[in-house]
Amino acid sequence: MIEVVPYRAAEHRELWDGFIREAKNGVFLFERGYMDYHADRFEDASLLFFRDRRLAAVMPASRDGDRVVSHGGLTFGGVVSGLRMSTPVMVELFDELIEHLRSAGAALLVYKAVPGFYHRVPAEEDLYALFVKGARLTRRDVSSVVAMERRPRPAKGRRWAAKAVRERGIEVERSRDFAAFMALEEALLGAKYGRRPVHTAAEMELLAGRFPENIHLFTAVRGEELLAGVIVYESERVAHAQYIGASEEGKRLSALDAVLGFLLDEVYAGKPYFDFGISTEREGRHLNVGLIANKESYGARAAVYDFYELALAERAS
Repeated sequence: MIEVVPYRAAEHRELWDGFIREAKNGVFLFERGYMDYHADRFEDASLLFFRDRRLAAVMPASRDGDRVVSHGGLTFGGVVSGLRMSTPVMVELFDELIEHLRSAGAALLVYKAVPGFYHRVPAEEDLYALFVKGARLTRRDVSSVVAMERRPRPAKGRRWAAKAVRERGIEVERSRDFAAFMALEEALLGAKYGRRPVHTAAEMELLAGRFPENIHLFTAVRGEELLAGVIVYESERVAHAQYIGASEEGKRLSALDAVLGFLLDEVYAGKPYFDFGISTEREGRHLNVGLIANKESYGARAAVYDFYELALAERAS
């Protein structure tokens, strides 16, 4: 019997975070110190699932009207399960999840599955349960991921640029100056796309302070001039480029090649995967060919981020 329990910080925070660190598909993004930094923007609807009084799974979630999303402030989420999770138990869990959400007045579950390359061990029982319950795949974003053990050789131009940068007095270093880099990133996104970064400089500094082992900034500088940088979100199996940016001078000098070369060849050479992030727009239906070609020139290949919708008005069968 699965018992569904709404998350309550005073009672569950320590239990939740401890579970995430040991789960089959847990990453630091699901810890409450990360999820709760924007609690003022999202109505939390996270759930815990107990089986025989033992915590078997959790689901980061937020609520927007009659929609429950797993989670509105995260790139991906879904059911995070323990090592004991089996396929029959996950199907039973979804039975109870659907009943719980319906009784709470929700009409739709928007489910952002954790991409498989983040899993510590296979953890796609939720995808099967979604299929059985009649969920629809509504969005598929394409990310570019380097499998480090079988990394294709980077394009010749990338290798040349990374070598040339070292001869131009450009230094690549780990930095704590998130404010300077986020100011550069904001200017770049504003000029090119007319939008702002998801995080402010203050938020990035806050999160990096809370997760110093997981959030890192690497920059290319010439003297005091910031030329390029990458903010990396590091989990057990994946180093994810959360933000990538270069000034006009940095682009002219190929400074970003120096940073990415340093990350791929040295810092994360032993990490299973390096994720450059998505190159899709309009709910995944438009591929930015130029952007993905740039990422693939470093040896990255396609992996998908999937979104599902499960109607709750009538119990699926």
